[in-house]
Amino acid sequence: MNLNAIIHRSALTDCYALDKDTAVLNIRTGKDITAVNLVYEDPYAYGISGDIHWIGIPMAMTMSRELKHCCIWTAEVKPLYKRLQYYFEIFCGDEKLLMFEDDFYTEEQAFRKGRWKQYFKFPWMNECDVFTVPDWVEQTVWYQIMPDRFCRGDKTSKRMPLKDWEDRESVTGGDFYGGDLRGIIQKLPYLKDLGITGIYLLPLFESDTNHKYNIFDYTRIDPDFGTEEDVKELVDTAHGLGIRVMLDAVFNHSGTGFFAWQDVWEKGENSRYFDWFCINERPFRRIRRDLRDGRFYGFAFLDNMPKLNTGNPEVADYCAKLCKYWVENWNIDGIRFDVGNEISHSFLKKVNRLLKPIKPDLFLLGEIWMDSIMWLQGDEYDSVMNYPFFESMHNFWLDRQSDSRDFMYALNRCYSLYPEQVNRCIFNFLDTHDTMRALNRCGSEDVLYQQLAVLMTMPGTACIYYGTEIAMPGGHDPDCRRTMPWGEIDSGIHSGRIDEMKRLIALRKSCDSIRGTQIRWHHDPAAPRLICYDRPGCGDTVRVWINGQQEAVALCAEGEVLYQRHFEGGMLNPGGILVVCTGAEGVV
Repeated sequence: MNLNAIIHRSALTDCYALDKDTAVLNIRTGKDITAVNLVYEDPYAYGISGDIHWIGIPMAMTMSRELKHCCIWTAEVKPLYKRLQYYFEIFCGDEKLLMFEDDFYTEEQAFRKGRWKQYFKFPWMNECDVFTVPDWVEQTVWYQIMPDRFCRGDKTSKRMPLKDWEDRESVTGGDFYGGDLRGIIQKLPYLKDLGITGIYLLPLFESDTNHKYNIFDYTRIDPDFGTEEDVKELVDTAHGLGIRVMLDAVFNHSGTGFFAWQDVWEKGENSRYFDWFCINERPFRRIRRDLRDGRFYGFAFLDNMPKLNTGNPEVADYCAKLCKYWVENWNIDGIRFDVGNEISHSFLKKVNRLLKPIKPDLFLLGEIWMDSIMWLQGDEYDSVMNYPFFESMHNFWLDRQSDSRDFMYALNRCYSLYPEQVNRCIFNFLDTHDTMRALNRCGSEDVLYQQLAVLMTMPGTACIYYGTEIAMPGGHDPDCRRTMPWGEIDSGIHSGRIDEMKRLIALRKSCDSIRGTQIRWHHDPAAPRLICYDRPGCGDTVRVWINGQQEAVALCAEGEVLYQRHFEGGMLNPGGILVVCTGAEGVV
C-alpha cells in the first residue's frame, strides 16, 4: 500500500459542509487502493469521560474522480447532531490499514487497550458558515462585452478621432471605436434571441484608455460610453428580458488620473493618500518608466496603473462603498473583481459582509488564473474564472499525443479544486479580452464547436466572449478586441454560425442533468482520442461524444439526439460531436 499517496485533512475541500445538513469528506489515495470506508459517529455518542469505547458507523466511499496520479474517494454524511468524529479503513486487495489524523495503523495497533486515538473531527456545522452560492448562476449563459468594440449606438461625436468601425484588421492598443451603452441596449434583443441570460461588461468608468482598466474616476461613467442613466436603463431593460448584468470592478490598481494618485504625484510622501498605494521609497520620485526598480508597485510593471493598498481601511471603505452604490442604485446582479488574487482578503471579506445582506443572491466573481481555494471559503468570492479549465481544454487539442484519459485527468483535476457548490457556478469560458480568440487558438471551426460543446455540457456557468458566436478571428491582445461586424451579421453572412450557437446554448438548457456536477467518463481503447462522458441526473442522462481522432468512429447511440455535428450513418466523423439524452440508466 502506497501510504505516501494517501492524503486527508479536516479542512478545505477534504472536509466541508455542502449545505446545513450535509458534510462532504474526500480522501486522496494512490491507484493501488481498491476500497475505502469512512467510519464515523458523533464524538460524544458514547459519553464524554472515563474509559469510553467509541464505535463508528462504517460507510463505503465512492471513487468519485480519477486523476493522473491519484484517486479521490468521496462520502456524504448527514450528522444528526451537526458533529463528526471519524477515521478511514483503507484496503489494497487483502491488506487493510486504518488512517487516523496522526498515522496509519493495523486494527490491532489502533485498538490496543489504553491507546489514545487521534480521530479526525468536523467540530460543528454552523449554518452561518456554510458556503452558499446564488442559485441562478448555474443556469446562466454569460456574454462578455468590451463596450468600445461591441456596438456604437450614440452617433454623436465622442473622443476623437474614432477609428472606422469596419477597420478591424489592424487593431492597435490605442484605438477608440465608439461603442457605448446605448449600443449594448439596442442589441439586448439579439442577445436574448441567442439564448444569453447574463452579460459581463468590462469597466465602464472614466479613463483615458479604450479598455478602462486604468480608472481615473470610479464615480463617473466614462462619457465615451454614456451616463449613469444609461447604466440604469441597460440594467432595467436587460432584467425585463431575463438577462442579468455583471460589472467589472478594478480595485487592484487605479489609473494615474485617480484623485488620490494625483495628490501623491503632487505632494509625494506629504500626501494624505500616500498610504493608499503600495509605495516603497521615500522621497517619492516623479518619473515615468517601467516599475522593475521597485519604487512602487503597479499592475504587472506598468507605471500607469499604480497598485491600491486594499489592506488600508480607508481604501477598503472607499471601494466597498462604490460596490454598495452600484448594487443599491443600479440593481446589478454581479461584480467581477479584476486581478482578484492580488486584492487583500480583508477587503474582500468586508465587501462580502457589506453586500450580501443587501442582495443575498449577488454574484461575486474573482479573476484568478490558478487554484483559488483560499478565496473560496464562503466569505469572499462565490466563484472564480476557471482558467485551469480553459488551459486544459486547449492543451488536449494542441497535444495530439494525449488521449481521452489525459483529458479526463485534466478536467477532473479542475473539478477537484473546489467544493461542489463552487463547481456548480465555476466560471467557464474559451476566450476573453485577455486571450487570443477561440477560433485562432483552436485552429478550425470544427475544434471550436467541439470545445463549445464541452463548455455547454460541463458543470459550472458558461461564458461566451462577444463575437465567438460568429467564430470571430483574432490573435493576442489587442487583436482579440476587434469590433463586432454588425453589417455582416445583419446581412445574414453569419446566420449559420449564429444558429449553431443557438443550438449549443439550447442544448445546455435542455436537460437538468447537464447543470449538475456528476460526470461519468468512458474510454475506448480502439479510439484513444474519442472523448465520451455521461452527465447523469435524477430523470435523465446526457451522453456526449467528441471525436478528436483523425478517423471516423462507429457509434451505437440510443436516445433523443440533442445536438450533432458531422454524425452520419452511425459514424462520428473527425471533428464531430454527438449529444444524446436517454433515461436515468444512461446509454447502453
